[in-house]
Amino acid sequence: MVYRKLSRFIRYGLGGGVAVGGAVAVMKYHDTDYDSLAIVRLTRAACTAVDIGRTYKSILYSKEWDKSSKEYIQAKSKAHQIGAEKLLDLCRTNKGVYIKIGQHVGALDYLLPTEYVMTMRVLHKDAPRNTIEELYKVIKEDLKQDPNELFIEFDPEPLGTASLAQVHRAKLKDGTEVAVKVQHHFVRKNTKIDLKWIELIINTMSKVFPDFQMQWLVDETKKNINKELDFLQEGKNAEKVSALFSDYKWLKVPKIYWDYSTERVLVMEYVNGGQVNDVKYIDENKIDRYNLCLKLGDLYSHMIFVSGFVHSDPHPGNILVRKDEGDKDVTVYLLDHGLYAQLSEKFRYHYSKLWLSIIGRNREEMKIHAEELGIPKDLYGLFACMVTGRPWDVILKGIDRTKPSSQEKSTFQNELPNFLHHVTQCLEHVNREALLVLKTNDLIRSIEYALGMQARMCGFMVMTKCCTKSIYQLEYKKENSLLKRQYLNTKYIWSLLMLYVYNVFLKLREKIIMYS
Repeated sequence: MVYRKLSRFIRYGLGGGVAVGGAVAVMKYHDTDYDSLAIVRLTRAACTAVDIGRTYKSILYSKEWDKSSKEYIQAKSKAHQIGAEKLLDLCRTNKGVYIKIGQHVGALDYLLPTEYVMTMRVLHKDAPRNTIEELYKVIKEDLKQDPNELFIEFDPEPLGTASLAQVHRAKLKDGTEVAVKVQHHFVRKNTKIDLKWIELIINTMSKVFPDFQMQWLVDETKKNINKELDFLQEGKNAEKVSALFSDYKWLKVPKIYWDYSTERVLVMEYVNGGQVNDVKYIDENKIDRYNLCLKLGDLYSHMIFVSGFVHSDPHPGNILVRKDEGDKDVTVYLLDHGLYAQLSEKFRYHYSKLWLSIIGRNREEMKIHAEELGIPKDLYGLFACMVTGRPWDVILKGIDRTKPSSQEKSTFQNELPNFLHHVTQCLEHVNREALLVLKTNDLIRSIEYALGMQARMCGFMVMTKCCTKSIYQLEYKKENSLLKRQYLNTKYIWSLLMLYVYNVFLKLREKIIMYS
């Protein structure tokens, strides 16, 4: 039945010259930039969607299953893996915004099936690349000079390739070593039509597969893509975050060379180091794993809860670490500032309240603040699990009392797909600002697990402290009564004291466990 619906879609919506021509005519009417190559990309995308549907039909929907059985779980994992590999092939072939959406999928570690997340994660560092001639053409068009006149060296091997651009090491005429980010030449031309087509396919898939609700992913991409295509805005974001966190001496943001930068070309200070989850590099350079996780938790917690200006593309490829011989502290380099979000005060307040209610195991407060963030009343518990990345029984015991483990993570990820329909409901209804925070939470957790620091709960204390500070600042700002302001001051100081005492307790407990 499922596959018949998909087949009907491909037959009447895409298959055959008349149907394809009609679809093209509709698209072309709304998008004057449409060109002849688009038909190949559109057909490829539609065929992939049908092929994935056929996979699920043949493996999962061709017979009745006991959904608690080991055989069903194995069959579901197999279907997910085949589907993920087909989707990866499509993203690599169609490039551009397809890569961007694939990267989103690869960042949602706790919210989507593991097979999709792990398969798509390769796109964070291994996206398709352009030739050096194609890069030079963009540079020449934008800077009105031959690249050979601008650079005395230009390494043809990219430092990294992403959905919208790739980065190369180069040297300016004065010998300054720089990183040159060049936008893919095809991106602007294809983005609008690609997004329309992806949205059409996702809408169709959601009707065929009720569990498949991914409109939120398209909405986020549509909202943000124009910001990411403007590299001048990226440069401004880099300078703003550098100023906001100027007192973080261990944090570095590459300098922007404005004389060589345009909307499609960005020339930055060249930096090198190891990727933040590269355990071998971190150990070889004697970087304290615990201290590194504390710093990252501090940085992102302050972004989310205090400044509200949040780095919106959090994945390990955008964070480098370095500690040279003789350095007392590790240096963290934050890269790729193309997309930032300014979180509203209302969102920060209710998200902070939600976090503290989870710690306090106050189910009524969880329900109230989850609902303020757009979550249906009956899904507040699931949303609490998505926020913390921990099972509901652990939340009820107290996430501050039970240390995360690899086994817990495995159980969580294995069980979550059984509630996929409810997960996608949460993602469809939740305040869009929360999607970014969920991605950031996943980043911090994935780094802690990669470095084996999950049991140390590095980000827990600083996140709680930042939540407390955020609530205090927002309530103090809205309060006019001097007496009530004094009360808020006293309450805030008392909360910090309790957090300090609890932190000391955790450290003592850890030492006792270590030496017992």
